[in-house]
Amino acid sequence: MAQRTAHDDSEVAVPRVSQRALTIGLCATVVAIAFETIAVATAMPVAASDLDGLTYYAWAFSLFLIGMLFATVVCGRLSDRIGPAKPLLAGLVIFLAGLVVAGTAQHMVQLVAGRLVQGLGSGAMNVAIYVCVAIAFSRTQRPKMFTYISAAWVLPSFVGPPAAAWLTQHLSWHWVFFAVIPLVIFGGGMALPSLLRMMHSYQPPSDTNAQKPAPLWAAGLLAVAAATLQFAGQRLDRVAIGLLIGGLAALLVALPPLMPPGFLRFHRGLSQVIQTRGLLSGAFFGGEAFVPLMLVEQRGVPLLQAGAVLTVGAVGWTAGSWLQARPWLRIRRDALITLGCWSVAIGLALVTLIAFVPTMPYAFIAVGWICAGLGMGLAVSSSSLAVMTLSATSEQGRNASSLNVYDALGSGIFVGVAGTVFAALHPSGNLALTFGLVELSMAVVALLSVLTSLRIGVVRNEFAPR
Repeated sequence: MAQRTAHDDSEVAVPRVSQRALTIGLCATVVAIAFETIAVATAMPVAASDLDGLTYYAWAFSLFLIGMLFATVVCGRLSDRIGPAKPLLAGLVIFLAGLVVAGTAQHMVQLVAGRLVQGLGSGAMNVAIYVCVAIAFSRTQRPKMFTYISAAWVLPSFVGPPAAAWLTQHLSWHWVFFAVIPLVIFGGGMALPSLLRMMHSYQPPSDTNAQKPAPLWAAGLLAVAAATLQFAGQRLDRVAIGLLIGGLAALLVALPPLMPPGFLRFHRGLSQVIQTRGLLSGAFFGGEAFVPLMLVEQRGVPLLQAGAVLTVGAVGWTAGSWLQARPWLRIRRDALITLGCWSVAIGLALVTLIAFVPTMPYAFIAVGWICAGLGMGLAVSSSSLAVMTLSATSEQGRNASSLNVYDALGSGIFVGVAGTVFAALHPSGNLALTFGLVELSMAVVALLSVLTSLRIGVVRNEFAPR
């Protein structure tokens, strides 16, 4: 990539940075986060058993999410105030510290604490990377950057599980955490020169019409709400009902200040992009969580072969992300988001049909999941670009944090909904009904994302003439 000193249109001027080195550094960092997430899921059963901590198993994942939610809001504030370079470097250091804490764990409490620290670092890096793209790349370069970032996210889905299994079996589960450290250091080292230049020259935009920064109390309350809902989900008594009501109430109080104006009133534009993203992610990941289990329980498919279906979905995701960055594709961003939502809904509908009809060849699930992955590739990248386009320079960090917060919440909430449907029906022994209704519920959520996407309004493609 060429060196650049300024941006077109309303974008702020930046110092001369090596876009090639910055791209490699940012993508390497994304690979590290994604690999850690996928690899830990593979190794965690062995780690929890080794540390005699199965009681705290779910907290190893939920505290990561809770830390990420809080850091996402904090980093959004900081990125608008001081630029993304310092928050990104801080996130790298915090993430490294979390890897060390978890990798050296001798007790489950230490491992869970390490996951919380990793979530804090991951949340900071996710938002800072987004703002770096907004500042250091022109509007016509950004689609390609999101193609690279999407590829960095899905690449670990190919190598993460087998690598984690090999490390756990031949060395120790501790090395699943240690193995990520060199990749984080490499990514930080590649990006560091450009980040230092951005750090020393960043001037906060003066925009009197900008939204107020997201309040920290709301970020803290949101983290508490997520923890309360997680705790409620682990109980099967009357206390759980009170925790559920309290968690939902805290969520309703904390969420509006963290979102754009008019979010709960479904205003067109930015709010609808974020609403769509949360629904779409929830539908996809809620359906994905039960696809391998369905193949194993209902069809007797070997676990490795069942997991390969998800890899096929990753291929579709990469293809969709590549397609949305083509200069010859002059479809508006809002239309691409709607198209992606339809593709996910159709993919989930096909999986639902196969679940309800056990006589259908399960190979068609791969077709459905390629379709769903393609839709995610189109819609996730396009929604990120739409938020960037609809945001003033002074609000890139705030709106990036809103997008990431609602994305994570949507995934967590609807995976929980799918789990509730599964838990309610699975004891009946009717696997076709159980898995069919799980996937059908997520297909309905995907259709809701189609409806919300239709209210976004016009968002121009970066390659269209201005």
